[in-house]
Amino acid sequence: MTVDPNAKYLATHEWARKEGELVVFGISDHAQESLGDVVYVDLPKVGQKFGAGEIFGVVESVKAASDLFAPLGGEVIAINEDLAKGPEAVNHDPYGAGWMVKVKPADLSQWESLLSPADYEGKAE
Repeated sequence: MTVDPNAKYLATHEWARKEGELVVFGISDHAQESLGDVVYVDLPKVGQKFGAGEIFGVVESVKAASDLFAPLGGEVIAINEDLAKGPEAVNHDPYGAGWMVKVKPADLSQWESLLSPADYEGKAE
């Protein structure tokens, strides 16, 4: 299992990484391994808002469908439209090409409540 040292995590296996004023979300390497081959990703629409811990989408694999929980609350600024054609990017590159949404956070102080990479690794194993 690999982690992104620049990201923070939820115990539910989503990651968040700051990119300028935005925060990018995806699922961890551990999550994609557990799910198996990802076949579909249901993402929110640009402009949609949600709170921290709320469901922002669904990822479906050959094994199961899993809700995606928002590490931070905010407004969706961009979605990874490439996942509609190639959801397997989540398996091949969960921290890069497999990113899911970019969010303008409503309250960046929520960042401090997320798990560090080391803390997440300890919980995920």
